[in-house]
This record gives sequence, C-alpha cells and structure tokens, in this order.
Amino acid sequence: MLFAVLTVGSGWPEGSWIRRVTGDAGILLILTAIVGRAWCSLYIGGRKKSELVQEGPYSLCRNPLYSFSIIGTFGALAQTGSLLLTLAFTAVTVLIFMAVVRQEEVYLSRAFPEAYPIYAGPTPRFLPDPRLWRTSQELTIRPGLFVRTLLDGLPFLAAWPLFEFIGRLHDGPLPPLMRLP
Repeated sequence: MLFAVLTVGSGWPEGSWIRRVTGDAGILLILTAIVGRAWCSLYIGGRKKSELVQEGPYSLCRNPLYSFSIIGTFGALAQTGSLLLTLAFTAVTVLIFMAVVRQEEVYLSRAFPEAYPIYAGPTPRFLPDPRLWRTSQELTIRPGLFVRTLLDGLPFLAAWPLFEFIGRLHDGPLPPLMRLP
C-alpha cells in the first residue's frame, strides 16, 4: 500500500475544491471512526469472550468496531486526494475484515450456540440498522480498555500530515509515476 501511495498521486490539482472537499470529508470520517470505535469499546470492553454483547452499537450491527475501522480507512485514504485509490484500498480492507468476521462467526456460533443465531439473524454484519437499537440502563465501563481503544484509533489521524507531506513531494521534487482521480 505504501508503495502505491508513494507512486500514485491525485489527479486533482492541489488546492482544487474537490481535493479540499475530499480531504475535509476524510478528516470528518477519521474523527467519526475514532469516536465510534471508542463508543464500541464502552459496550464490549473486556466482555468479548465471556458474553455475547448485543447492546448499544452491537444492537445496530454485529461488527461495529470493524465498520468504524472501515470508515477510518476510507477517511485516511481520502487524504491521498485520489478517490480511485481510496476506493481500491478500502475495498481490500473490507475483504480482509470479511475473512476475519467469518472466523469470528464460527467462534461465536460455538461459544454461544443458542444465543448467536438469534442475534445474528436480524442483526446486519456491517451496515447498521437504527431500528434495532437497544441498550440497558446501566453500563459497566473499563476505563483502561476505553482509553486503549481511543488511542488505537489515533493512527488514523496520522494520515492527514503523512499524505499532506507525500502530496507536497508529488507536487514538487518527487512527482508520482501516475495520477488518479
């Protein structure tokens, strides 16, 4: 991926409205991913293997942590300024998560043989369904896990200055091998 990012530049001129909108939307998606991943950790924090979490973001879809990670990936890659490159690598990310999810589903089916099929039936894998929202009145939070998940999401923000730097290289002394829209 790094090779592609270093050798492929945005087809949109630096400072153009579409490049600015793409970059700004990407930052919003990165922030959404960081906050969303932290929200998920409030509900699953340390309970992942001991119980089937079905509340909060896990009531909307079965894999909200991965969903928010996909959003963060899209946002980070949007910083390249190339929609084509962003879509291609986000698609690869989705395929990787699909493989991981299939393995996790086998584990969950074995660990929770009665509850998992009932939960999985109506609950989508990745795309949330707001009609399914449910939560309890109380939530036990493990602050250490929450902070760790919050910090785990911060590397998405590193994409902003990294791709800004690479973009300046592409517009200056190290032009890319090709430019993609």
